[in-house]
Amino acid sequence: MLNPWASEIWRLITLVVLALLVGLLTGKMLLAALFATVAYLIWHLVHLVRLEKWLRKGGTATPPIGNGVWGELYYHIYRMRQRNRKSKRRLADVIGRFRESTSALPDAAVVLRASGEIEWFNDAAARYLGLSISGDIGQRVINLLRHPSFANYLSKGDFSDSLEMPSPADEMMILEINIVPYGGQNQNLLIARDVTRIKNLEKMRKDFVANVSHELRTPLTVLTGTLESLADADDSETLATWRRSITHMQQHNQRMLSIVDDLLMISRLETEDNQRDHYPVSLSAMLATIYDEAIALSDNKHGITLDVEPGIWLMGDEKELHSALSNLVANAVRYSPAGGTIVIKCLQDDEGILFSVKDSGIGIAPHHIQRLTERFYRVDAGRSRASGGTGLGLAIVKHVLDRHGAHLEISSEIEKGSVFSCHFPARLIYTPVK
Repeated sequence: MLNPWASEIWRLITLVVLALLVGLLTGKMLLAALFATVAYLIWHLVHLVRLEKWLRKGGTATPPIGNGVWGELYYHIYRMRQRNRKSKRRLADVIGRFRESTSALPDAAVVLRASGEIEWFNDAAARYLGLSISGDIGQRVINLLRHPSFANYLSKGDFSDSLEMPSPADEMMILEINIVPYGGQNQNLLIARDVTRIKNLEKMRKDFVANVSHELRTPLTVLTGTLESLADADDSETLATWRRSITHMQQHNQRMLSIVDDLLMISRLETEDNQRDHYPVSLSAMLATIYDEAIALSDNKHGITLDVEPGIWLMGDEKELHSALSNLVANAVRYSPAGGTIVIKCLQDDEGILFSVKDSGIGIAPHHIQRLTERFYRVDAGRSRASGGTGLGLAIVKHVLDRHGAHLEISSEIEKGSVFSCHFPARLIYTPVK
């Protein structure tokens, strides 16, 4: 069988030869050439018309009969259309299975175009987000989920963290929203998970801590008053017998009161709104007070220096900031051996405010550093209790800094000391009006 192009060339040569013979016989060479050219074009036009009609019908029927190049062209187009149909069927099957699997997911899934319109969503999205198949496909998601926190989350474009918000379909339901970018066209996949039960459990835990702390505070206060009365008694013989026991009871009672106070502080930090109104706070004046407290706590056993730029102010909660910063300084005093040095620094630049406490204590092993802000986590439990620590100080520090948009950095070397640094963002800097 000849190659289709070879067959087509032979057909053209044959037509040219016939045109030459007719031209020579009739003496009208130009007319014969014109007739041959028109016949050749008509033959191709007929096949083009047949091809167009076949393609207009979808190209699914048996292709037109042709020979030479046109036969091969019909055959290859037909095979290509068959392959495309098979690929489309496979793709449709994959999409169908994907939609079936995502519809079965307990979490809501919403496919968003680059411009924020909803392209598709599963059944859970209809339940959790109140979306409707009939009217919400193609709508901008920001027009359907109108919660202010979601609008702010979407506008920032930083989806590294999740967002918690009430469900538009049920205000009692708490959703955890995650947006995952995918594809090469800036598309996003919105995942919404029902975390109502988890949040309720967390609230129960917080309420339990707060209630237990309040319940403990009353008997401890009564016990403190009784111990003070015993310690002030005039019966010297009784005091001589019980003084040591009373002293131990007072020490442990005071430690329990400190734990209760810290638990109440953490409970308040966790339950109150992070967006509380902040007011100008003079860090320079606050640190001068904390320095005096550190001197009293140290009882002249350490060398404590204060290096603070004058006139540093920031927007925040004064009580919370005092609690956090004084905790860091008190820890440096408690865990530094007598004769050690402690340096308290605070400076301001274009990037924000940096507060740091450096001590020459025993240091902290690297594997402990990541867990220091956990509640009741202790590097050395015996030494911690002996120093009067509650195990909650750094947890309070972390909560306070989070509420102010700041973060804590810890660096330490064994037998050389530690540095605790608080970085406050520049947006918190306050400039007093003169």
